[in-house]
Parts: sequence; C-alpha cells; structure tokens
Amino acid sequence: MNKAQTLKRKLGNPKAFLSVARDTEDIPSQISINPNLKWKDINWKKVEKSVFRLQKLIYIASSRGELRKMHRYQKLLLKSYYARLLAVRRVTQDNQGKKTAGIDGIKNLTPIQRFNLVNLLSSRHLKASPTRRVWIPKPGKDEKRPLGIPTMYDRALQALVKLGMEPEWEARFEPNSYGFRPGRSTHDAIGAIYASINKKPKYVLDADISKCFDRINHDALLGKIGKSPYRRLIKQWLKSGVFDNNQFLESVEGTPQGGVISPQKRKHRLTRYGRKT
Repeated sequence: MNKAQTLKRKLGNPKAFLSVARDTEDIPSQISINPNLKWKDINWKKVEKSVFRLQKLIYIASSRGELRKMHRYQKLLLKSYYARLLAVRRVTQDNQGKKTAGIDGIKNLTPIQRFNLVNLLSSRHLKASPTRRVWIPKPGKDEKRPLGIPTMYDRALQALVKLGMEPEWEARFEPNSYGFRPGRSTHDAIGAIYASINKKPKYVLDADISKCFDRINHDALLGKIGKSPYRRLIKQWLKSGVFDNNQFLESVEGTPQGGVISPQKRKHRLTRYGRKT
C-alpha cells in the first residue's frame, strides 16, 4: 500500500480518534479526552491563546540567544494538541488551497477526518511525499509559474512547523526587513522608506531576485537553520521532489513554491510575539 492510500485509510478510520481534548491543559493526556465535544464546539480563542503563549516564549528565548531553551519550547509546541488543532484548521478550513489536492488526492476533509489528521500529526511516521506541480498563468503574460501542492498531511505538518519557526526568526530578522513577516505590510515599508529619506538624500539600490527561491542551495539553507528540532522535517520537504505530468523530478536546489511554508504563499495575521495584541 503506497503512502497516499495509507493516508486515506488513516484519515477515514472512524474508530481511531472520535474526540477532541478538553480545553483545560495545553498537552492533554488520554484521560482528559472528552468524547462529547465536536469540532464545531472547540473553543478556538482558547486554542489560539495557548499556542500564542508558547510562541511568545520561543520569541523571548530566541531574542535572548537562549537556544537550548528555545528548542525545548519548539519541541513542546510540536507535541501540543492545541497547536496541532490550529494547524489542521488552517490548512483544511482557513487556507484558500484547501480544495486543491496533492498527489494523495485528499481535499475537503470532514470533521472526523480533521480529528484523525490532528492525531496523525503526533506520530509523524509518514515521510514527506513529493509535491504535485501545477502551472499557473501569470497575469498579463504568456508564461506560467510553477506551484507545488503538498499532500494534506504534509500541509498540516508544515503549518505546525511554521507556528514554531515564525517567532524564532521574527526575533532574529533585521528591524527594517519587511518581507514575509507577521504584522508588516507594504504600507509599513513605504513609511519606513519615507522616514529614512525625507531629511537628506540617500542612495537606493534595486536588486532583481527573480527565481531566487528556485535556486536556493539546500545545504546553505539547512546550515542557516542549524540544530533546529524541525531540521529533519525541513530536509525531507526540500528533497521530496515533484510530480510534473506524472513524471517524478528530484529536488536538487530551490524550495517548493505553493506549500504552507513557501515564501510566496505565506499570509499572516497581525501578531507581535514580544507583546500582547
């Protein structure tokens, strides 16, 4: 049985996980399972608040250079039931690509399948699957750009990893870096540029980074990540390859465009990890 069939079987198994945890603890034990609570009854505000508390701890540890403590919090978030709930909700309900299937053919999950996916994330026994490449026309041009669509399992796991990596790198980025960051928009960048040049003339350098993400060196990227708890998963996604017109292509360089953690795909809520919002 291949990985796509295995995933379909596990997501559709009605006996595995019929319930969701109580909202009293961040990482509930099996004893705290409430069989009467349904997906629509989940207290999402409390789920988000619990995840945000962990993200804030990651941000503070990263900003202070306490790497061991930061990695401990990231591992805690990776195991968190609330974080897994939030990751699954974002890829199966909030994400615009929830109706687009990868090579597993899975889309539009039912509530029971979402619960099964939440619990499937805790095992992480399935290796990364290749992405399905689709070609999207560029507006006003004859050329097309490639998008890689991961499986539903990989999308949920990527969303979970993203919850732990964003606060780490938000604390490390340059203060006047505005690309792909939570709570920063084009208007913020315009305001920062105006504040920098309105009093005296400055030089402006324009750099073309066309196809930058398609040519990123995998070893250099993994070296930048360091000893992160997510390193093994990220390496799997980088090396998983793509299926294009039923033909498998190995991933030698570059990052898959179109996934949850893809630089061109990311969208953020207004979030500041250093303080409450």
